[in-house]
Amino acid sequence: MSVKIIAGGGIVENEDGEILFQYRRGKWDLPKGKLDEGETIEECAVREVEEETGLQNIQLGKLIGITHHHYNENGKEVEKETHWFAMKVSGEQKLTPQLEEDILELRWVAPGEVEEYFKNTFHNIVEIVTRYYEGKTSSIKDQKL
Repeated sequence: MSVKIIAGGGIVENEDGEILFQYRRGKWDLPKGKLDEGETIEECAVREVEEETGLQNIQLGKLIGITHHHYNENGKEVEKETHWFAMKVSGEQKLTPQLEEDILELRWVAPGEVEEYFKNTFHNIVEIVTRYYEGKTSSIKDQKL
């Protein structure tokens, strides 16, 4: 029997154009977490990013995409459906990794350095970050027309 979990998360960009990665359980990942009863997926995504990173005043952007991955937990097959949103933060903010979620480090990563982090992450993270950057370049091209 499989269990389905709905989650929300974000690709958070700072004023320098860097995106936030977190080091958790031996892999680089993005902040995300489970949808709570009674909240929208957008509220979930912002709340989870705040909880896992300590960031505040997050500006929620558009939905980038939805990823699915499967894993086993306590002998049950779990399907996790994560809704990823573009997010922006401004100003100097202190990053605080949520240790109780096994997040050991938070790091701002410049666009030219992202591929280095792809070497130690999950396929769905590579997929959604690539989609994020493709969306940014297409919107830049649209602005130039």
